[in-house]
Amino acid sequence: MQTAFEIARALSAVAFLFYGVVCLSTSRMKVEFERYGLARYRHLVGALECLGALGLLVGYFNRPVLVVAAAGLALTMLMGIATRIRIGDSLAQTFPAIVLLIMNAFVLGVAIT
Repeated sequence: MQTAFEIARALSAVAFLFYGVVCLSTSRMKVEFERYGLARYRHLVGALECLGALGLLVGYFNRPVLVVAAAGLALTMLMGIATRIRIGDSLAQTFPAIVLLIMNAFVLGVAIT
């Protein structure tokens, strides 16, 4: 269980740091957020993803930060899934958010026990 927890935490941190930077810096994500109808929130989402990734890493030294980061990232993915459903995206388009939600919910569950 501990190995799965560490793998999920590391993969999530890398994924969210990557996606956060991409969200903040690429024109492709600007177009995506316009498609979502959330263009004005792109920088906020990117910053929250980067902060969440850093929180997962700080969580190695501070468990409450890990709990908050995992919960925040899981909530972010829940909102992402809701957005994709609202705009009619396919399951394939929604799948990465589902996987990241499950990963962060798992990290959160282990971190609080």
